[in-house]
Amino acid sequence: MIRLLYNVLWPVGLALFLPGYLLKMFRRGAYRRNFGQRLGFYTREVRGRLRAKRPLWIHAVSVGEVLIALRLARELQTRSPELPLVLTTTTTTGYALAEKTAPAPVTVLYSPLDFWPVMRRAFATIAPSKIVLIEAEVWPNMLHEADRRDVPVVLANARLSHRSEKRFLRFRFALAPMFRKLSLVCVTDAVDTARSQKIGARAECIHVTGNIKFDAEQAPAFSAEPRQVLNEIGITSARPILLGGSTHRGEEQILAGAFLELRREFADLFLVIAPRHVERAAEIESLLRGRDLRVCRRSAPRQTASDVLLIDSTGELANWYNVATVVFIGKSMAAHGGQNPVEAIAAGKPVMFGPHMENFAAIARALIESDGATCVRNRAEFVGQAARLLRDARERETMVSRAREVLAPHRGATVRTAELIRALS
Repeated sequence: MIRLLYNVLWPVGLALFLPGYLLKMFRRGAYRRNFGQRLGFYTREVRGRLRAKRPLWIHAVSVGEVLIALRLARELQTRSPELPLVLTTTTTTGYALAEKTAPAPVTVLYSPLDFWPVMRRAFATIAPSKIVLIEAEVWPNMLHEADRRDVPVVLANARLSHRSEKRFLRFRFALAPMFRKLSLVCVTDAVDTARSQKIGARAECIHVTGNIKFDAEQAPAFSAEPRQVLNEIGITSARPILLGGSTHRGEEQILAGAFLELRREFADLFLVIAPRHVERAAEIESLLRGRDLRVCRRSAPRQTASDVLLIDSTGELANWYNVATVVFIGKSMAAHGGQNPVEAIAAGKPVMFGPHMENFAAIARALIESDGATCVRNRAEFVGQAARLLRDARERETMVSRAREVLAPHRGATVRTAELIRALS
């Protein structure tokens, strides 16, 4: 009855949210390409590639979840090289990243909308042997179709914040039947075990695996390309670099102001900004030039005599952390939620972030309590903490060492998750 009501109301919800959804896709670009996949329509080439393969289907939403999915895909294929995989993602940025970096045997598609005729068409083409949902992507029609076809469904890297738990519990009557259909729930810690049970997951299906996002063992191999780019614009390895990663609107202004203050003491300091949404690059460049800063874009012809390098490409941030001296984690000062600090720590860099790390609350709290990261609430604190780290190489090393101790319990999370998925029949 609940699923029937969901499908009756689904077109109404689509009509209400479609304008905003289309506007967001338009802003991010490339929205027309393969749009039919969102409606369950696939080209002859895709259908031929998937015919009779019974792939393992991994579903992720955007860039953060796609990175987890890619780690898991590589681990699964290390153990089963012939395993066919399909990776679906919702956003154009997630799709671009997956298409660019997924291993060759992985078929990358857009996620089908969770409307029953769309989902049935998608299942008819993909015909999965198993489905792996990343973090919290539990959809009624997908689960119903999987259950109808006897396809086991896994929720991997499952995490529920306290706020999400309260929201989910209000709708437990609708959510519990869906969560009971899950064959395997891989949670990040014991707290998530209890929360998953509260909203309906079966106790025997829940396993604590650690958080794949915090699995430093699975940090990607770093490319030498960022150092080559910096050399081309005259930034030698001797110069200190302040890097703002995954920044959101308002944070570039803070970074620019802090950078100008810091340069009074650190004349050779160079700034690298990697915005979370690259479609904002023109806006950010204009803002920086308005502060009399000389800006070079990652994608533009190389120019010397720059103060700032603006990263206007996706999927490269982990590599850029490797050349930084001090890292600021975005979406944590002028925006709420925070971004993942682990890749910067895995690169051996000291991390600063703002007070709004809600999406990574547990790890952020542990990092602060262990002095493995520093929280800055305003520009004055930003300048003070950055200056302290820029002055003292030993302090930077000590902070990274403490941070890695915090991450130790999550080491091997990808391997543990992959083994449980492989064992599932």
